[in-house]
Amino acid sequence: MYDVIVIGSGPGGYVAAIRCAQLGMKTALVEKYDTLGGTCLNVGCIPSKALLDSSEHYHNAAHTFDKHGIDLNDLKVNLEQMMKRKNEVISQTCDGVKFLMDKNKIDVVHGLGSFIDKNTIEVSKKGEKSSQLKAKNFIIATGSKPNYFPGMEPDKKRIITSTEALNLKEIPKKMLVIGGGVIGLELGSVYRRLGSQVEVMEYSSRILSSMDETVGKEFSKILKKEGFKLHLEHQVQSVVNKGKHVVLKALNKKGQEVQMEADYCLVAVGRKAYTEGLNLENAGLKVNERGQVDINDNMQTAVSNIFAIGDVVKGAMLAHKAEEEGVYVAEFMAGQKPHINHNLIPGVVYTWPEVAAVGKTEQELKKDNIEYKSGTFPIRALGRARASMDISGMIKILADKETDEILGVHMIAPRAADLIMEAVTAMEYRASAEDLARICHPHPTYTEAIKEAALAATDNRPLHI
Repeated sequence: MYDVIVIGSGPGGYVAAIRCAQLGMKTALVEKYDTLGGTCLNVGCIPSKALLDSSEHYHNAAHTFDKHGIDLNDLKVNLEQMMKRKNEVISQTCDGVKFLMDKNKIDVVHGLGSFIDKNTIEVSKKGEKSSQLKAKNFIIATGSKPNYFPGMEPDKKRIITSTEALNLKEIPKKMLVIGGGVIGLELGSVYRRLGSQVEVMEYSSRILSSMDETVGKEFSKILKKEGFKLHLEHQVQSVVNKGKHVVLKALNKKGQEVQMEADYCLVAVGRKAYTEGLNLENAGLKVNERGQVDINDNMQTAVSNIFAIGDVVKGAMLAHKAEEEGVYVAEFMAGQKPHINHNLIPGVVYTWPEVAAVGKTEQELKKDNIEYKSGTFPIRALGRARASMDISGMIKILADKETDEILGVHMIAPRAADLIMEAVTAMEYRASAEDLARICHPHPTYTEAIKEAALAATDNRPLHI
């Protein structure tokens, strides 16, 4: 009898298992695949960032090194080596998770876990005898899988998901991307930098439609300068693999049919909760209309000893959200008083420049009738940005009109993934825009743009524009 069994070894699952073990619980981790780490480490966050970094190095070598006084001859992409390095990063990271399981004396069981009742699961693996495990508590952390709509079903050959896009054997001459969200733009950026013609089909009127509208508009300009073609308000009707190319048909905003051809089509219209094989009904659970497991504020399901976290429940599908929820559940089960503020979970797009945001968008504040003030500062006004030739982007701070409390921060900037944490920290302690403006920021750095945006939001008094 275990104190807790965690089903799924992605960032949410393995971190939950570690925290449970740290708190003295006898813990087991069940994973259906042979490697630990889930989607994030194997076919998501980690490999995509490895390729994004490699492709950015190539892009800079091809387009900016000469400006820096670095001359290169016969520059070319070695895609095989690029993929090899990416796979080495995956292997090292997954091995690190295995090390952490051993270090914390967590029993790892490989196989598909399915409920027999609320205290028992069966773990089955092809070619091996199934086993039963019992626990006082369970944490469901089975994550998500790529989503698609009728007419765009992936065949994993030329109509691909993010998983296949991370393992292509050739650089496409042309790639169509269905979806102008995080996954589509990140992987589209990889292949655009390597020389592919990339065209994005987006149903909405703007890319990154869940982020602040200013960010979407500004980032569209940046992508177009990089050579992206953006087809907004296009509804994809069908994608067909013709053998050596694909044909996509869509309706534009006027309702007219348009047709496009490409070597590959990446379907990147989000992800959906993954619960297949869990047999939740045996434990007294069911999924909602979105395929998610319903939970209360403590991540408890309708069955009190079963918890669920990460992509399989409501909220943003982000690895760091899953991790925080995993820690929360472990500490809640141990009788502690954990804390998590879902409004302050930052979102990041790892293109270059990077895009990051936390808190409310301007559209959300308007919808909620919250009076606010806004301050924006362009990255190109920074000396540090000019020195590095990274002048695209902006930082926008939204603050309460009466109290000056920071309500949202949105940025397109070099290293925005790291810069956003200044905003998260400030907002966690309910800082005002003036508080942020009065903090001494080192010069020359990209962080100065945060100070300047805070000055703009406080009294409309930025110093360097």
